[in-house]
Amino acid sequence: MTTELTITRPGALTTIQDAGRTGHAHLGVPRSGALDAPSMDLANRLVGNPEGTAVLETTLTGCALRPDADVTLVVGGAPCRVTLDGRPAPWGVPVRVPAGATLDAGPATAGVRSYLAVAGGIAVPPVLGSRSTDLLSGLGPAPLAQGDLLPAGRAERTAPPALPVAPPWPAPPTALVLPARPGPRDDWFTAAALRTFLTATFTVSAQSNRIGLRTEGPALERGAAGELPSEGMVLGAVQVPPDGRPVVFLHDHPTTGGYPVIAVVAPAALAAAAQAVPGTPVRFVRA
Repeated sequence: MTTELTITRPGALTTIQDAGRTGHAHLGVPRSGALDAPSMDLANRLVGNPEGTAVLETTLTGCALRPDADVTLVVGGAPCRVTLDGRPAPWGVPVRVPAGATLDAGPATAGVRSYLAVAGGIAVPPVLGSRSTDLLSGLGPAPLAQGDLLPAGRAERTAPPALPVAPPWPAPPTALVLPARPGPRDDWFTAAALRTFLTATFTVSAQSNRIGLRTEGPALERGAAGELPSEGMVLGAVQVPPDGRPVVFLHDHPTTGGYPVIAVVAPAALAAAAQAVPGTPVRFVRA
């Protein structure tokens, strides 16, 4: 019999994410997937799930759920207050949630995105090989709403693995340093703009989302006039729209775009970017 999880509080934005639907960019399909993959992977390991199992990704305000059978889950990623039927429960380690009890992962006290991994995973039907929600294309399950019922898969272990030490959760960044290689259109910018890009301090904009990390700060001046035809975009591409403020493409980014790409950020740095709250200082350095 399938265990069902009832969403009793969806929060500002809670989506189902896994390792993403890679290999379809040539068809115009973004990769999607968990923005903070190391946190997703650790959460899955702690409840005995295989790597890439689907989890819940919350945004700033957390979420709450109620299972109809006993389940084991862990809340990790961005630190938050966790309660079980209103009583404090541990964050960052597996918790046994009895049938009918409500587990609430509260607002993030640092960082942006918390991850809820359930033993057995979230077993919604995959689309193009992934259960991830893609906000840009609309592929995959819709963002969660109050009252949604989610099936949980069969747990592969009867108990979570033993923890010899405290799990090594990454700390949300107080400042972002993003290593970047020159982009294919860096020649569209003035020499002064290229220096500014690598020396100035920007800040994370409140307009950031799963599509891109937007920045505020000095505008980067173009040296070339005109517009580009739309061309392929990759994860970590740093586009500069007409306002001159860099945008770092994250997992729900479009597969094509027409603004010049000044640089490309190393994918390994993007997990920290996913946890950077608005106002966090951002510097780009040459990779």
